[in-house]
Amino acid sequence: MFYNNNLLVNEVVMSDFTRHARTHTCGQLRAADEGKEVTLVGWVHRRRDHGGLVFVDLRDRFGVTQVVLNPQIDAAAHELAHALRAEFILQARGKVSHRPAGTVNEKLDTGEIEVYADHAQIISQSKTPPFVIEEGETPSEAVKLKYRYLEMRRGPLARALEMRHRVCMAARRYLDALGFLEVETPMLTKSTPEGARDFLAPSRLSPGKFFALPQSPQLFKQLLMVGGMDRYFQIVKCFRDEDLRADRQPEFTQIDMEMSFVDEEEVRRVCEGLIGEMFMAARAIKLDTPFPLISYADAMNRFGVDRPDLRFGMELAGVSALAAQCEFKVFKDALAGGGAVRGMAVPGGAAFSRKDLEDITNEAIQLGAKGLAWIKVTGEGYQSPIAKFFQTATLDGIREALGAGAGDLMVFVADSVKAGYAVLGALRLSLGHRLGLIDGAKLNFVWVVDFPLLEYDEEEKRYVALHHPFTSPKLEDIALFDTDPGKMRARAYDLVLNGSEIGGGSIRIHQREVQDMMFRALSIGPDEAREKFGFLLEAFEFGAPPHGGIAFGLDRICAILTGAESIRDVIAFPKTQKGACLLTDAPSEVAPRQLKELGLKRDLS
Repeated sequence: MFYNNNLLVNEVVMSDFTRHARTHTCGQLRAADEGKEVTLVGWVHRRRDHGGLVFVDLRDRFGVTQVVLNPQIDAAAHELAHALRAEFILQARGKVSHRPAGTVNEKLDTGEIEVYADHAQIISQSKTPPFVIEEGETPSEAVKLKYRYLEMRRGPLARALEMRHRVCMAARRYLDALGFLEVETPMLTKSTPEGARDFLAPSRLSPGKFFALPQSPQLFKQLLMVGGMDRYFQIVKCFRDEDLRADRQPEFTQIDMEMSFVDEEEVRRVCEGLIGEMFMAARAIKLDTPFPLISYADAMNRFGVDRPDLRFGMELAGVSALAAQCEFKVFKDALAGGGAVRGMAVPGGAAFSRKDLEDITNEAIQLGAKGLAWIKVTGEGYQSPIAKFFQTATLDGIREALGAGAGDLMVFVADSVKAGYAVLGALRLSLGHRLGLIDGAKLNFVWVVDFPLLEYDEEEKRYVALHHPFTSPKLEDIALFDTDPGKMRARAYDLVLNGSEIGGGSIRIHQREVQDMMFRALSIGPDEAREKFGFLLEAFEFGAPPHGGIAFGLDRICAILTGAESIRDVIAFPKTQKGACLLTDAPSEVAPRQLKELGLKRDLS
């Protein structure tokens, strides 16, 4: 409820804020400022009436300062204090004083001082907020997103946005010092549906035609290289109309880069310096560089994923040759069908109960496995319903291959190679969290390189680009375009941190004839290539420099830096998992007149 005392309302209306603008923020004053006349403005965080004195904790983005309203100093200010409510904006002028002995607040940077007000006025009133503006309070996610501006007044989100700003400024300073130019690229562009779904914007001036919001500035940054800009970057919004998860939003932010006359090593070196500056700015962490490299094949074989979390062990191993020696039908059938048997050792897993094993098996099935075989390694030997199908020597060989010791559990998936990777890779991560094997304080960076250039899409019966159609193949693999395109390797590199891909890029194709070969491998004919990418192909005919680049997910990096579970926690105004904005109620319907102007009809049938 607003305070309705007429005299007070008149004072608020007639108050002159500019005449007494603030001299300090609410987090700025210290003991050395004793005796200064200051003016503070902020939100009323707490109000405590101690009879004669009223204490107000005044808060802004920078901190909290205690203001004392004393009737012996200013009777009007003391009377006004009784009208104060949480989240009113108060302006107070007065003298800085040391707090009396025993009342210092060690939790506040301003805790040694207080301001005795000789003048105060209410600048703005507030109705009762839908949740208490306290760090310990936990309003629902829906409420926090609907009242995002109030959530910003709480510490965690405010600190996250401040940290995000420092990260962006560090990136700009670093790249500027290396000769990069920040260039803006179009937000309304041409749809080239080779990746995720585009967000489309109808054109009123070209009826029946559409712009697309960019999934990345990929083509434009390559054109900037053709234009001789040499080194480009942009902190840019990108858009993808895809299903959402904790680390995805329909609109997201990239630190996008491109460089001319570079190779993979030079790009990685520049990127490691950039990441180092960002982490130093955000958390004063000095990173050890260069980061290690691992090949795509090695990552898949050892961890089941191309973004491995290296903070713990539990590496996978193939045991197909040993499994072929057993009489266990599930293993033999999988191998006969061209599949593989892979496994891993779970530390201490021999102590798992029957219920634990059932839960793990069900989890593997939910991940896509047909089942999960297990064998306990004990001091007395091997315990498992399937142990009878193996010779002891074979079990000893499997144990050695997996690195299992007494007290461990060996688990196996017998399926296609792809399915085995997917199930065991996800199960490894799940068990790592469940068993407390992952040190949350660690930062394990790794470059993943030597990706396949193409992968075969069984549904479309054609090859598709693993990254995008403009990634260069390794020079020694170009001849495979005509003989075995599935074996080609890309000049691509992803930077992975603690199991999350935070950046990905490649050396690009800069020769028209090689780009044509790539399109043919992707079953993109000359007419389709000209329709979708003609402007880029023509540019290549005017002297395109060798070039390469990368894009870092700013939201994902900031989430890792703050320890947030979702990138929503480091975005000022995020969407829900259904892609909706609860604050503005978007997306929303539009007036029929607007649809008519665009030549569109609303049809939800």
